Amino acid sequence: MGYYLNSTDAFELYEREIKKPYFVDKTELLKELFPLVEQGGSNIAVTRPRRFGKSVMAAMIASFFSRGIDSSAVFSKRKIASKEGFTLHLNRHNVIYINFSKGPDDCESYDQYIEYIKEGLISDIRETYPDAVHRRGDTVGSMLRNVSAKYRGEKFILVIDEWDYIFHRSYFTEMDRGRFTAFLGDLTKDRPYIELTYITGILPIKKYSGSDTMNHFAEYNMAGRSVFDKYFGFTAEEVDELYQRYLENVLQPVFTREELKDWYDGYYLEEDSGLYNPNSVVFALSQNSLGNFWSKAGEYEELKDYVLNDIDGVREAVMLLVAGESIRADISEYATTAQKLEKRDENLSVMTVYGYLNYYDGCVRIPNRELQTEFDKIVKTEPRFNYMRALEKESIILRLTMQDNMERLPLCVR
Repeated sequence: MGYYLNSTDAFELYEREIKKPYFVDKTELLKELFPLVEQGGSNIAVTRPRRFGKSVMAAMIASFFSRGIDSSAVFSKRKIASKEGFTLHLNRHNVIYINFSKGPDDCESYDQYIEYIKEGLISDIRETYPDAVHRRGDTVGSMLRNVSAKYRGEKFILVIDEWDYIFHRSYFTEMDRGRFTAFLGDLTKDRPYIELTYITGILPIKKYSGSDTMNHFAEYNMAGRSVFDKYFGFTAEEVDELYQRYLENVLQPVFTREELKDWYDGYYLEEDSGLYNPNSVVFALSQNSLGNFWSKAGEYEELKDYVLNDIDGVREAVMLLVAGESIRADISEYATTAQKLEKRDENLSVMTVYGYLNYYDGCVRIPNRELQTEFDKIVKTEPRFNYMRALEKESIILRLTMQDNMERLPLCVR
């Protein structure tokens, strides 16, 4: 057991999570990964906003597959235990688990950051596979290839959390970020030792990695529908169960099930089937209080930047969204490829990927009361919205019509 290879870190995180009073069993996600592992060479990126359970799922995946621990006592009690492939894959694989937000203390440069991670990986490889031949200057990817050749096709599952950490730290330059995505590409692209690479973070990989260094990943984000959606967020049935626990745990409950839905539901999978923000639901139940927990995740300033980006009628769109309208938008392509925010739909796409808006059936809308309060705060306090606050919704629509802009800002029929 090493720093990253077959380490116990992920299991310790997941074991701690399942002891919490409002834990939800999402282990059926694993059955979606079994076929990918079996076919080999699979690379997927599941990106979601902050506080949507990404790190918990990454820890769960590593804990289940890793041969470095015996996690049978935990997973035999979960939903995945009844699924085909459970015994075949439980603790049967080499897993490299990296959380890229965990770097050296007092990190001040990219070289310091990446060398810290590389040294841990190299140490693990040398200790676990002492007979593999390595040459001076070998990359981590080359070393794993050498291991696979020497040890009769040894394979690995890579679980990478917080892949985009360096994009959120100002002391990393654009050149640093390019070097980092090149490092990830070398580690994962066209490597025979890969059974599965599972990457998660906030930012879409194809948008931020540039060129073709990460184009081998199948990407799943908030702008599209996929089999992974229901595992990131709480379904209505799961919240029903959590609310019953809340009634049993709290002496004086102060809100209803309907109020919980009003505040935190709204990320639709399909008609009449939504997803709840999991972090906010757990906060509300744990604190016996409804409120805006989104801003506590540090995203208010990010949202304001997008809302105030007056490109191609963004502010008009925001005013209509705040008024309760849904707006038709073509965002699926922008969600992964737009490099610069030059169009209205590009801005709406970014807001969707970050979880500020919900996208369903070709339309975007503010998903729930929690996010509505965030948008309201910006519109009511930002001077650049002064002239629009005096307008009624119908006046905004009329103004756009006179400007011949209705084609780019059609309303969705509700």
